[in-house]
Amino acid sequence: MKISSIFSTLKQKKVTQPQKKIISFDGGGVRAIAGIVFLKKFEEETGKKVFDTFDMFVGTSAGALNAACFACDGLSAKEVKKYWSQEYLDKIMETSFFWDQASLIQARPRYETKGRVKILKELFKNKNLSDSNKPILTLCYDIERREHVIHSTFETPDITFVDAVCASSAAPMYFPTYQINSGSWMIDGGVVTNNPSIIGFIKAQKYFNAETIKVLSIGAGQNKNKIKGESSSKWGGVGWLRNDIIGMVLDSEIHNQIATNIIDKNYLRINSPLGNVNKMLDDASDENLEKIHKLGLSWWEEFGEETINFIND
Repeated sequence: MKISSIFSTLKQKKVTQPQKKIISFDGGGVRAIAGIVFLKKFEEETGKKVFDTFDMFVGTSAGALNAACFACDGLSAKEVKKYWSQEYLDKIMETSFFWDQASLIQARPRYETKGRVKILKELFKNKNLSDSNKPILTLCYDIERREHVIHSTFETPDITFVDAVCASSAAPMYFPTYQINSGSWMIDGGVVTNNPSIIGFIKAQKYFNAETIKVLSIGAGQNKNKIKGESSSKWGGVGWLRNDIIGMVLDSEIHNQIATNIIDKNYLRINSPLGNVNKMLDDASDENLEKIHKLGLSWWEEFGEETINFIND
């Protein structure tokens, strides 16, 4: 090879891809429906499918289901919302014993795994993450190895969608610990972070050779009801469980602040206080589902125009 050719090769710049967009879904049980209502409005107002708009889908817990529905087969937001209907929620939250719905203090998990697995198999059949139409990333926690686990199309392509979503959404006290095909026992990724935006961003940087990566982060509402400090000073474990210690642990706003500082103007967060929505992750009553639907619509009123501009910029 001529010297001139060698120098010409060395001077060549690494080819970069155009801007990439990822969407990240928080966990939050049935409250994750609000984000789907918001995205349904996005599709109606813009005429664009969520699947066609974003290049990678990221989610933890209930958000892992939403991410998987979009990434695997390119479902519309309207189609995804169907799997959050009362009919499907009844099947997902299947149980064979009586429990007090007002309390998390139970001798065993509230729900069984089989109903959830049945619905996920209806959705994803036996597909692996490698079969996904677009990259997906979910988060869970290995309780035996005591470390977080990231499942994705590019790092764990052979794991099934059913395993990835079940592992990511095995919320302690709500669902049993879930054993994936490899034999590992997993629980909900929300114990690591309930807002996986920054994890998705870092992985997307490695996966895409893009000049810019934009992140739309979809929350599931925040419980901002005041807790009386003096009363809390007398609580033991039962008192804290009854007063939303789980919600405090899953509060993702510190990760939102970190993402804002790191990603800066290329990060947009969609979230708000819960208002009159029940803080419990599994209140699937008609009344509460209607409140969640209205929360999603209020998000569109507040963030809709900003979201469209963010995506189109």
